[in-house]
Amino acid sequence: MHQINKLFGEKLHMVNIGVETFYQDMLSQKEAGTQDIEVIHVDWKPIAGGNKKLAGMLGMLK
Repeated sequence: MHQINKLFGEKLHMVNIGVETFYQDMLSQKEAGTQDIEVIHVDWKPIAGGNKKLAGMLGMLK
């Protein structure tokens, strides 16, 4: 059996970064019993709200 085929037969472990609705969808599938999954959510947002100029200025403070 190819390694990739083994991957699809194993329990899925997922880390969701950013968009919480993806995390909520995975949780609902787990609770419904349709997916054998472990999932955690990381509440991440880009530095300075994604403003590149401000992020650069903050980077200079280091």
